[in-house]
Amino acid sequence: MPKEYKTIREVVGPLMLVTGVEGVKYDELVRIKQATGEERIGKVLEINEDKALVQLFNSSQGLKIDDSKAMFLGHGIELKLSHDILGRVFDGMGRPIDGGSPVIPEKLADINGTPLNPVARNYPSEFIQTGISAIDGLNTLVRGQKLPIFSGSGLPHARLAAQIARQARVIGTNDEFAVVFAAIGITFEETDFFVKEFQKSGAIKRSVLFMNLANDPAIERIATPRMAITCAEYLAYELGMHVLVIITDITNYAEALREVSAARKEDPGRRGYPGYMYTDLASLYERAGRIKGKPGSITQIPILTMPEDDKTHPIPDLTGYITEGQVILSRELHLKGIFPPIDVLPSLSRLKDKGIGAGKTREDHAETMNQLFAAYARGKEAKELSTILGEAALSDTDKLYSRFATEFEARYVSQSYTTNRSIEETLNIGWDLLTILPKTELKRISLEKIEKYLPKGK
Repeated sequence: MPKEYKTIREVVGPLMLVTGVEGVKYDELVRIKQATGEERIGKVLEINEDKALVQLFNSSQGLKIDDSKAMFLGHGIELKLSHDILGRVFDGMGRPIDGGSPVIPEKLADINGTPLNPVARNYPSEFIQTGISAIDGLNTLVRGQKLPIFSGSGLPHARLAAQIARQARVIGTNDEFAVVFAAIGITFEETDFFVKEFQKSGAIKRSVLFMNLANDPAIERIATPRMAITCAEYLAYELGMHVLVIITDITNYAEALREVSAARKEDPGRRGYPGYMYTDLASLYERAGRIKGKPGSITQIPILTMPEDDKTHPIPDLTGYITEGQVILSRELHLKGIFPPIDVLPSLSRLKDKGIGAGKTREDHAETMNQLFAAYARGKEAKELSTILGEAALSDTDKLYSRFATEFEARYVSQSYTTNRSIEETLNIGWDLLTILPKTELKRISLEKIEKYLPKGK
């Protein structure tokens, strides 16, 4: 039975102090009833002996503590789950906002789940095709992986997220594939863009969307990614689906975390973020993966905007420690009109070797990937040298590498928003680009594969 208390002692901003409480748990939901019949919701942020600090989801304006009661509900925030959640759009607290009927739950799940036990994890090894060459060919996404996208303010990460959500699939299997999309702290226009994109392409049928708007309370922003991951866990481990979770923007989540921490008067860490931000982010990211003996999997693509394009900022810095690589968007490529502006050289997928090769993508994938990386890196160096010393200072081979870098960005990295390339198309474009260089320069590919795959007569 929920316990009621008329011992609300103080309200400061979104925080409320209730004294004389017993058996109250951290993260427990609280319903505040006023004499007028109005109700507000909050959750327990801190417990100290018989005192509970409650964070309200709404403003405390107009709340009269003299005639209000606090009812502790005995559970945290819960999400209603059933197979019918596919194709639905919810707000950041799991309430339907698509005009459809409420979800009749087969299960209620507390959103504060636990990270996967490392011993129970299955090693990620299956290739996920996103249809984007710079990811599939060079920074391959593997089932059960956490691969964040590091972006900057004004870069087209929203369009890239929508494209991945629309195109991603596990090839070579008939297993069901679902996308759980969580948008944190976005504008109404962005929400409209995402919902319409999913509806227009038909991807909405296999997707669940959670939309948290910029004017929603900070505490809801903290709940939104947990809603999405809890939904993904149900689809993956109870319904046996392969689930791709896309969360944008983790920076807005971290800002909400800092806001709540400041309200609690906690000692700040780097740049004012709470000292436990690493642990908090890990509690989200480490819920991705595959479990031994279960057919489903959760793959995560968290997207974050780096403040001032700074990779050393605490949010990208801590995310990089926890996740298995990163895909970095480049402002320079964006200004050249290249979409998606993925900077392949500093980008990295630590598990790419596990998801490529014969039987997964193609036997030549690993060697061509290494050759393309090396050639593009040398081509960029040649272009920088020609900018400083002039093109006359370049050798004939360096001029070819410079041309290769230009063609690589224009034909391999760049593709339209609607282009969905198969892995074979991506690999063939790579081979076509390698014809720019003399055969003697293809030192990272075996002669056997050069004979088999390099286009003849070029």
